[in-house]
Amino acid sequence: MGAGYSHLMPELPEVETIVRNLRPAVVGRTILAADLRWERTLAAPTPALFLQRVRGRRIEALTRRGKYIRFHLDRGSLFVHLRMSGDLCIKRADYAPQKHDRLLLALSPLPTGGGEVLLVFQDARKFGRVRLTENPAEVIGHLGPEPLDEAFTPHVFYRMLQSHRGALKPLLLNQRFLAGLGNIYTDEALHMAGLHPLQPANSLSEEQAHSLWNAIRQVLRKGIQLNGATIDWVYRGGGFQNHFAVYRRKGQPCPRCGETIRRIIVAQRGTYFCPSCQAPRR
Repeated sequence: MGAGYSHLMPELPEVETIVRNLRPAVVGRTILAADLRWERTLAAPTPALFLQRVRGRRIEALTRRGKYIRFHLDRGSLFVHLRMSGDLCIKRADYAPQKHDRLLLALSPLPTGGGEVLLVFQDARKFGRVRLTENPAEVIGHLGPEPLDEAFTPHVFYRMLQSHRGALKPLLLNQRFLAGLGNIYTDEALHMAGLHPLQPANSLSEEQAHSLWNAIRQVLRKGIQLNGATIDWVYRGGGFQNHFAVYRRKGQPCPRCGETIRRIIVAQRGTYFCPSCQAPRR
């Protein structure tokens, strides 16, 4: 993967893929010990309290909320945010720690058998964060709706858009408005819906809002189906990058109309769109 991807971070489909892959390997295990190799990886509590409190906790479930990975423990929750270069993987118990390993958790054998393993948080750029808390709202209470939830209906989305006068793209990137979207899936959804990234949110008709709602869900589901997009030299194994309609396709023809795809800067992000399919509307 080229250096052009280095500013990105995993979005909802990439995080969901990691959670689905990890779930059968960790749920039911108990944390036997922790090796915190870079203290600033830990957002809270203090390193001493973390090492004391996390030991002996059983992993009851593993879920995703927005871009956060949540380990539901028998007491409290362990949250991981991967940011730009974070990754979680399972290693054998005799694994020798590497340069970019920030936190290692020794896990007990599964109830069904097998030996101990290590859950390793790797993070080359050191932006990722881990937090142990008994109050999940401290971490995820500010997040907007999950775009794939049943409760997130077209009508709910339309009402949300009507209360915001700002441009569509920055709003969709705002995790307090809608959880999980980032640069890639926002550009792809706006193209699918035929909406300009700078169109005011409250200018959308109910029909346009429904189209965007549908596009968001379609691109996210396709991303999950393809194990996310291989967006960085850290995230691996995804295939959605082979199906981009506009993202990182500046100068190439739009797959829908053939017009040349353009790139502009919106909210300090490189933004790709088709000037014909996504012409600004009054």
